[in-house]
Formats: sequence, C-alpha cells, structure tokens
Amino acid sequence: MTVTAQDLTHLRRCIDLAREALAAGDEPFGSVLVAADGTVLFEDRNRVKDGDATQHPEFAISRWAAGHLSPEERAAATVYTSGEHCPMCSASHGWVGLGRIVYITSSAQFRAWLREWGVPAAPVASLPIGEIVPGAVTDGPVEELVAEVEELYRACFAERPST
Repeated sequence: MTVTAQDLTHLRRCIDLAREALAAGDEPFGSVLVAADGTVLFEDRNRVKDGDATQHPEFAISRWAAGHLSPEERAAATVYTSGEHCPMCSASHGWVGLGRIVYITSSAQFRAWLREWGVPAAPVASLPIGEIVPGAVTDGPVEELVAEVEELYRACFAERPST
C-alpha cells in the first residue's frame, strides 16, 4: 500500500508525541491508533524513563484496543508510529488483531544508528514486525520523515550525557 497524505498527517502527530516524550526526559517514540473512518481513537508516547521498559506507546495501543474495540474494529484500524514496533509491541499487535502498521523508521535503521553512536545493544533482539507477526500489513520506512525522527533519536541516545 502507498503512504497517503492522511497517513503523513498521522505520522507527523507521532513525531509530535515523540518530541513530547523527549522533552519529558523519555525516549522519543510516539504512536496513534486510527479507526477505519479516519477518527483518532488513542495516542500515546514512550513512558519508560521511570524504569518500566514495557511502557511503549504501541503496547498501550494494543491494551486500549483490546478493551475498547471489537475484533472487527481492531482489524480495520491503523497504527501509526514513529519507529517500527519492537518484538514485544509486535506480539501485542498480533495477539490483539490490530490492522495495518505504518512506521517512519525501521528497526534496522534504529539498530544501525545506535551501533554508530556506540549505544549498547538492548536486552531483546530487534526484529522486523513481519518476523513476529507474519501476516502483518506494514508500510515503512517513510523516507521523507526519517531524518526528523533520526534527529530525535540522536538527541536522546547519542547526545545523552554519560553517567
């Protein structure tokens, strides 16, 4: 599927949410859940700074969708996100039965940047969504927005003071 003007609008909101996360001292990730009719249903940003590494916005979307949408509504919805889902978020997406995922940066891009910046590897493997949820419908990376998200990542991970 081709990324549309409406997709870009939602992806720009993801960037805004990622900026909010960074400004709050958190890792810069943001995500939006949109119904089939274009209505924004839920949005969130990363909230891992206090030590709970499961507080990803994509995981929050899955939990919210499971409690508020029918299986048909979940399947018809689209998740927009600043970065491709991690394995935990991919699995939650698959288990809940959410629809299409549109992401700005890929897990491969993120992994390469972290290596370049000398950031230690995460304790969980970084895998593409399709390796976790083989039937997932995905679009990304969205090249016209990648540089903007890379700069947010750089500000968080490469320019973080050493402790």
